[in-house]
Order: sequence, then C-alpha cells, then structure tokens
Amino acid sequence: MNKNAANAANLIVSEEAAKRGTSERHAILSNKKYKKERQSFKQLIERNRASGGYLFKKNAGHVIFVFLRALLLFGLCFLILQPLLNKVSLSLMTESDLFDSTVVNIPRNFTTDNYTLAADLLRANYHATFWNALFWTFVMSLAVALCQVASCTVVGYGFARFKFPLKRFWFICVMVLILVPPQTIMSSLYLHFALFDVFGIFNALTGQPYNMLQSPAPYLLMSLTCMGLKNGLYIYMLRQYFRGVPKELEEAAYVDGCGRFKTFYRIMLPDAKAMIVSCFLFSFVWQWTDGIYTNLFLRNMHLLSSSVDSIQESLRSWFLSEYGLGARPSSGLQEQMVATGMLMFIAPLLILYLVAQKGFVESLSQSGIKM
Repeated sequence: MNKNAANAANLIVSEEAAKRGTSERHAILSNKKYKKERQSFKQLIERNRASGGYLFKKNAGHVIFVFLRALLLFGLCFLILQPLLNKVSLSLMTESDLFDSTVVNIPRNFTTDNYTLAADLLRANYHATFWNALFWTFVMSLAVALCQVASCTVVGYGFARFKFPLKRFWFICVMVLILVPPQTIMSSLYLHFALFDVFGIFNALTGQPYNMLQSPAPYLLMSLTCMGLKNGLYIYMLRQYFRGVPKELEEAAYVDGCGRFKTFYRIMLPDAKAMIVSCFLFSFVWQWTDGIYTNLFLRNMHLLSSSVDSIQESLRSWFLSEYGLGARPSSGLQEQMVATGMLMFIAPLLILYLVAQKGFVESLSQSGIKM
C-alpha cells in the first residue's frame, strides 16, 4: 500500500515537473518571439528614417487601397444581392407583416404558404402543375441550348480556321445578328413558319403550306441553323477562342494522320470545353427567361416564362374564385406573389450556376487572355 502511494506521489511530482517545464519552454519561446518582433520593428523604423518616411507612406497607402477596394467590392456585392435578399424576405412574410411598419427585412411571422400559393399561380393552365411546367421548361431550355452550342461551335471554328468565299461578308452578318433585336423580325418569322414550304413541296402534296407554329420544331430549326436567340454572340465568342489556339496543334494532328473532322473532334473540342460550357450556360439561362420566342412558337407548351408574366392576373382570378365577385388582392400581396414567383423561377438557374461555376469562371479567364 505504501509502495502504491509512493508511486502515485512520484507520478504527481513528475506531471507537475513536466507542466512546469512546458510552461517554461513556452515562456522562453514567447520571449524570443517578442525580442525578434521588437528587433524587426526597430529595423523597420530605421529603414523608414533612412528613406525619409517613404516606407511608412507606401505601407499606409497600400493599407488604404486594400480597405477601399474591400469596401467597393462589398458595396457592389450588396447592390447585386440586395434585391434577391429583399425578395426572400418578402416571400417568408405573412400579409399582416407587409403592412406592419415595425417589420423591415426580418419577418415577424415566418410562413412558407406563399410558395404553395405561388406554385399554384405559376401553372401554365388549370390542366398542368408547377412541376409539369418546370419539367417542360427544363427540357426545352436544354434542347435549345444543346442545339445552339453544337451549331455555333462548328460555325465559330469554321470562321477561325478556314477560308471560304465571302467570309468577311458572312461574319458581318453574324455581327448584324448580334445587333438586331429579335422583335424586329417577329412578324416575318411568324409568317414564314405559319406558311412553311420547301420549294413548293407541301403545297403540291397537300394543297396548302405546312403550319409549324404549334410545335417546338421552328425554334429548334432556328437554333440548329444559328438563327436562335443570341446565336451571333456564341459564334463570336467561340471564333475568338479558336483563333487564340496555336495552329501548331492542328498541324501536329495532320502530321499524325488526323483529318479535319477528327482534329476538330479530338484536339480542338476538348481544349474548348470551358468556353463551350460558358456558351451553354448563357444559352440555357436566356432560353429559360425568354418570353419573345416562347410566346411566338411555344404557346401550347407549359413553360414557366409565360406564367411569371401573368402571375398578378392569375392571383386576381384566384381571388375571384375563392372569395367571390368583387374581391381583389391588396397591392402588397400582389408584390409578394411576384417576388415569390420570381424566386421559384430563378432557383434552378442559381443551382445550375453553382454546379457549373468552375467551368464558367475558367472560360472567362481564358477568353480574357486570348481575345
């Protein structure tokens, strides 16, 4: 028993000695660090005195520049995010919070019923659901984006690498396609596809032209022929990128026995993956939010872009059906439904950007160097 007590006492003494030794080592290290910092500070003062105060002025200017840059970036980010945060705040409020002067940004009564009502209002018609409209919007945007990227990649590579008759004239046409708004050619597009015919074949076989306006075929044909929404911009971006790729890569592929198509498929396409992702994101987002070609060609499809424009009218119709003749929603509730519907409309785009942001940022950096 005495032996065990002695061992325990020795163990306690050794632990205390170890703690004491550790604290002494820390004190020595901190003392050395303090002396080193003090010595470096003295050297800095001597260097500043030797430079006539220039060193301190330079460091102070750098600190002020960093602070102002951070303040500017914070202000820009706040300007961009503030409308989105405001919509999030509105979508989580009850109607009583909208007219409460003490409620500014943080709701007093949190609710998610607004999203349920907005989903019901965003239906393209009473035979569809919000998820049905979301599905068809995604399918149509994906199909159009793939068609546009495929056609514009080939055309952009052709403008960058090949010589053909009237090349400058056709590239000027591409620039005109960027500058001319689609509203100016809506009437001609409507008549062209409403009375569609190829060398009089449909008129000879059926006695009348073929009406293509009740299907997505016209828009897909325009996308495949580089006449879709913003196709001129994608051609320009890809053409500028391919012009920056060294020609020695293609020449080496030709020496190894690759033809033009195989060189394009095996050498150029993998290298342009980041730029293609960027063009795909632009195309997908613009098609998702487009209301011009959607109303012109895709009226019979359940798409969200056509539903967001009429969400206030849908809210008034819902009020009449729920509360009877003469019932009207308040202006605050209408603004709240618009904010909630816009959040539900752009949420898939935010998710898509978060998934593909690496390729998008990489394409911007590469285009900035090579363009």
